[in-house]
Amino acid sequence: MSEPSPLRRYALLAAVAAACLGPSVDARSQSAQPPPAVTVSAPLQKQIVEWQEFTGQFAAVDYIELRARVSGYLTEIHFEDGQIVRKGDLLFVIDPRPFEAALDSAKAQLEQANAQVDLAQKNLTRSSTLVKRSDEPVSVYDQRVSEFKVATAMVDVAKAAVTTAELNLEYTQIVAPIDGRISSHLVSIGNLINGGEAGASTLLTTIVSLDPIYFNFDMSEGDYLAYQRAAAKGLTLSSGDSFVGVALHLADERGWPHQGTMNFVDNRVNRESGTIRIRARFPNHDYFLTPGLFGRIRIPGSEPYTAILIPDAAIVTDQSRKVVLTVKDDGTVVPKLIRPGPSYENLRIVRSGLEASDRIVIDGLIRARPGAKVTPELGKIELEPEAN
Repeated sequence: MSEPSPLRRYALLAAVAAACLGPSVDARSQSAQPPPAVTVSAPLQKQIVEWQEFTGQFAAVDYIELRARVSGYLTEIHFEDGQIVRKGDLLFVIDPRPFEAALDSAKAQLEQANAQVDLAQKNLTRSSTLVKRSDEPVSVYDQRVSEFKVATAMVDVAKAAVTTAELNLEYTQIVAPIDGRISSHLVSIGNLINGGEAGASTLLTTIVSLDPIYFNFDMSEGDYLAYQRAAAKGLTLSSGDSFVGVALHLADERGWPHQGTMNFVDNRVNRESGTIRIRARFPNHDYFLTPGLFGRIRIPGSEPYTAILIPDAAIVTDQSRKVVLTVKDDGTVVPKLIRPGPSYENLRIVRSGLEASDRIVIDGLIRARPGAKVTPELGKIELEPEAN
C-alpha cells in the first residue's frame, strides 16, 4: 500500500485537530459571554377608578310631530329642510281667510247677543214696575226674567264662539314648539291639510331637540345588582339618582371626550333580555351629536383605589395560568403566578400575585428562562396619554 500524499496528510491532521479542539474553544467562548439582557421595571402604582363600558345610542330629549289642528290649504312654508329652529318660529301657514270670516261672524253674533241682553234688561225693568202697580200679571214678569237669563246665556255662547274662532285662526300659523333641528317638510304648498285633534290629522314634519341629548344603553342584571349593592353599602358611585363620572366616545374617537351624567334607571328588568335600560344626559352646545348615533359609554365600576398595573406583553400564559417573570437582585429569573383583572387604558390591572417592589421583565421575554441568569436593564411602565 502506498503512503498518502503530503497534502492529504495535512488535511487529515487539520480535520483531527478541529475535531479535538473545536468544542472546547466554543465552550470557552460561550462561558465568557455575559447573561442575556432584558428590560425590567417595577409595576406601575396609580390611584384609579375601574370603568365598565357599554354600547348605546343617542336619543332626543324631545321629539315633536307637527300636525295641523285645523283643515285648509297650505299656503306658506317658512323654513329650510334640516335647519335649526327656535321656539316660536313660524313654520307653516294655512289659508287664514275662511277662519277670519268665521271670526267676524262670531263677533257679529256676540254683538247681537249683547243687544238682546239690553232689550231683555229693559223689558224686565218695565215689567217689574208694572207688576208692583198690579198693571201686569206676575206671569208676564216671570217671562221677562226668563228672557233676560236666556239672553245673558246667549252672550256667553257667543263669547265662546269668538274664542273658538280666534283659536282656529291662530292655528293657521304653525310655529315651532321647541328649539331643535327640523326635518324635511312632508306636505308641499297647495295641498289640502286635514286638521283636528285625532290621529288622522296631517303630519307636516318633525322636530328633535339637540341640547341636551340623551344616551340610552342596557345594563345586564348582574351589573345592575352590583351597583345596587354598592349603593346599599354607602359607596359613592352615585349621587342621588344621578351617577357621576360618565364619559363617552363615538366610533371614530379615541379617549373619552364627552362628559355627562346618568339621570335615569328604568323601573324593571326586561324579562326577555335580562337587561335594564339606563339613560345618560350629555350637553350638546355645538349640535354635533344627533339622535340615532351609536357610541361607547363608560361608568365607574369601583371606588378610587391604588392599583398595580403592568403591560399585557409582560404576561405569559401557562395553560390556564397567568405568569410574569421577575428578576432577583442577583439576576436570577423567578416566575410569579398572578391574577389579572380588567384592562385600564393601555395596561392590565393585577389583582394579586405581585408586589410593588418586584422587578418584572417587560421586554426580552424570549431571552429569559426561569432559574437562569439575565442582565437586567432598567425600563419604565407608563400609561399612554388619554386622547381627547
